[in-house]
Amino acid sequence: MTKMNCYPLLAILLICSISAKGQKTKLEVDVTHSIAEIQPTMYGIFFEDINFAADGGVYAEMIKNRGFEFDNPKMGWQEPNSNSYGFNKKSGIANIIKSSTDASSNNFCRVSIENDSGYVLINEGFRGMGIKKNAKYRLSLMTKNSKLEIQKVRIHFVDETGQVLGECSITPEARDWKTYTATLVATETNPKVVLKITFEGNGVIDLDNISLFPVNTWKGRENGLREDIVQLLADLQPGFLRFPGGCIVEGRTLAQRYQWKKTVGPLWDRTLLINRWNTEFGHRPTPDYFQSFGLGFFEYFQLAEDLGAEPLPILGCGMACQFNTGELVPLADLDPYVQDALDLIEFANGPADSPWGQVRNSMGHPEPFNMKYIGIGNEQWGPEYIERYAIFEKAIKEQYPDIVIISSSGPFPEGDFFEYGTSELKKLNAEIIDEHYYNTPEWFRDNATRYDDYARGGAKIFAGEYAAQSVRTTSPENKNNWECALSEAAFITGLERNADLVVMTSYAPLLAHQDGWQWTPNLIWFNNLEAYGTANYHVQKLFSNHRGNELLAISTFDGKVVAGENDLFASSVKNTNSGEIFVKLVNTSDKKQQLEIDIKNQQLEGTATALILSSDQLTDENSFENPKKIIPRESELSAINNHLSLEIDPYTFMVIKIGLE
Repeated sequence: MTKMNCYPLLAILLICSISAKGQKTKLEVDVTHSIAEIQPTMYGIFFEDINFAADGGVYAEMIKNRGFEFDNPKMGWQEPNSNSYGFNKKSGIANIIKSSTDASSNNFCRVSIENDSGYVLINEGFRGMGIKKNAKYRLSLMTKNSKLEIQKVRIHFVDETGQVLGECSITPEARDWKTYTATLVATETNPKVVLKITFEGNGVIDLDNISLFPVNTWKGRENGLREDIVQLLADLQPGFLRFPGGCIVEGRTLAQRYQWKKTVGPLWDRTLLINRWNTEFGHRPTPDYFQSFGLGFFEYFQLAEDLGAEPLPILGCGMACQFNTGELVPLADLDPYVQDALDLIEFANGPADSPWGQVRNSMGHPEPFNMKYIGIGNEQWGPEYIERYAIFEKAIKEQYPDIVIISSSGPFPEGDFFEYGTSELKKLNAEIIDEHYYNTPEWFRDNATRYDDYARGGAKIFAGEYAAQSVRTTSPENKNNWECALSEAAFITGLERNADLVVMTSYAPLLAHQDGWQWTPNLIWFNNLEAYGTANYHVQKLFSNHRGNELLAISTFDGKVVAGENDLFASSVKNTNSGEIFVKLVNTSDKKQQLEIDIKNQQLEGTATALILSSDQLTDENSFENPKKIIPRESELSAINNHLSLEIDPYTFMVIKIGLE
């Protein structure tokens, strides 16, 4: 699979240097023949809290179990000098006090210090804590020092050898609960420190809501998001942000479903929930995976606004995940679920003095978020889904007729569930149907024509979750390799070629922690210090950054679409605002291909630019060690009399940008 090319950074030879040997593929693009309008939502991002994507990921909180609310309330916390089966006269011991039987944040930690020179409380973070030299970190904690026996609380960054890499302290002067803040400055860069807490004075002190964030977050917001990860999202220029999933919408059981109302309002009032990926896969057990909802529905709407993306929330429809319990709410008891959807629309779009608009206003956003889309159900199937969807659809349209509703065709792109769901949804005049595909790279190449023959005039398509699987779906051995990314590029040309029907697309999953993942492959990988885009990410970025707003026909000279013959795939779009056309070309073969492209009916500028994504081996991947192994490279082309001649390397995806006069 090694390419023989004297110009690996160019991947293209101009007409004057092309050998006369070999047959050329001749293509033509008619600039004046616009087939369809490309929706601004064509390329978006799908967020699900899997692989520690939220807590431990884009949500920049560094303390695990900050409120002592996990099922095991000391999970994430260590007392190395204490023994649960002794009096700890040389140190001390912490006990968790539950002040109420209510499920919300009611636990706190009572520390009884017998000898302040011996007692230590440590938080391990999310697979450690990443700190950067000279960076500042904002500590916040609540204490209740009833008898004023404790004079100081000292906080330290500590590495695996015990070396202190930053410290601060607070003076707990109040007898009742009070929040204190302090700043730690890291003296070194380290991906795996822990937070060590010690005390000055013997006695009892109560602690709660111990929180630590980098000062430098996305847009500088306190208690905000990781800047490097959000920047990678922003660079995709997404047309929409789908949230919060994914299977976590439904929950393994109805009791464990995602309930958006419990994720808004004051941070400490949000109700913790076990993450459904906590015990889903035996190959990657994650018993410490919970959702604090510091990243809740308000923050999702805010992030979508930051990104210039349409917010697309997905809500449960009274069905637990059908891959798990499949619990159903009786139709007679569905009203509260439907009301949640209606209230969400009010939260997003209602005036600031409406009941749920007031909640949004109290969080600092008096203006509406102008939500246009809502999804009902995630990957649900069967008659049980259809009858519940119909109830939601009727209620939403009666009160909010302009809201566009996304429906589910189930988890598979073919078969009984898919055919039944699609047929029934069309009878209900569904607006946009969400289709999912996790399959082999070959499937993606073979299905580049999937939508060419779909019926028009009815429901539009949302390609809501897709990713090529190098081994098999759910295998921990799946890789984000170049064959998968290249095959996805071939498939996306087919999505784009059918932009009159396909109006939204998103790869899934989006994010994965290097040490905390459950699912592969993923679009972006991160650890406690760094994040990088995979080859799949760069495919997505090239399409999204060059989406255009008009679909143009690109075909062979005999009128055939370019969708796999000779392992060549193509699509073409026009950006009327910038005065450019973008030709997307994918060569999935192991041979160079010579192309001639004629641009018809509009004069071109004299030069064109090729953005080339390629790699020497189909098994190549980006990595933390080499995050830029597969990234776009740029080359200049000449356009002579509206004609381009070029050579495209094996296993290459390129976007040609051509200016129009």
